[in-house]
Amino acid sequence: MRLDRRPVRRVDGREDADVSWGRWPTTLPVVDQVLREGLVLDAGVTFVVGENGSGKSTLLEGIAGAYGLSLEGGTRNTVHETVRTESDLHDWLRLTRAAGASRWGYFLRAETMHGYLSYLDSGAGGPGDPKFHELSHGESILQMVRKYLGSPGFYCLDEPETALSFASTLALVAALHELATTEGAQVVCATHSPVLAALPGATILEVGDWGLRETSWDDLVLVANWRSYLTDPHRYLRHVIDD
Repeated sequence: MRLDRRPVRRVDGREDADVSWGRWPTTLPVVDQVLREGLVLDAGVTFVVGENGSGKSTLLEGIAGAYGLSLEGGTRNTVHETVRTESDLHDWLRLTRAAGASRWGYFLRAETMHGYLSYLDSGAGGPGDPKFHELSHGESILQMVRKYLGSPGFYCLDEPETALSFASTLALVAALHELATTEGAQVVCATHSPVLAALPGATILEVGDWGLRETSWDDLVLVANWRSYLTDPHRYLRHVIDD
């Protein structure tokens, strides 16, 4: 019998938490649903897909914080912090972990990447690290992926494709596939990228007014919109460009 090595099996609302019901972020349907019903996290890679403002990044941030990761990106040992903008969701969540699973984790957060890279360049990085600000934004993202995403552990990725070209996004897909086949490695990734979400074998959760639901790549609204746009861009642009 193969042991369950998922670092996180479930995410639930803490029964003793002083939740601010009726105020953001509980007004987000996805946050309300997870606090009340919980969420099972599969092994391998899980993508969380949804529109801006749907709550996917807020949920991911809360899960990362509940795991003990730095809310501005990094590991458990990262002490970098600029301006506190995060919600209290991480204090309201309880994670169910697998016995014997790795405690290692990493939070890659595109929104705060510049400050985090400045923190590393100031001397907090490891031996052999490049000067990240001498790299392009996309190169620095891939360098972080190569450095931190290569062993059993829990990885939270918030829109990592933001600075990546098409070819670099495919390189990230390859890295995620390798992680998915590593026993004890688990990834939760918030994304707008249909390229990333096409990773074979990944679980896809779509976020919206309904809350959170599992779906397939072919049934994603994101995929339907991109297919339609690339087939006939003018069909969309005529509504946003005044000729």
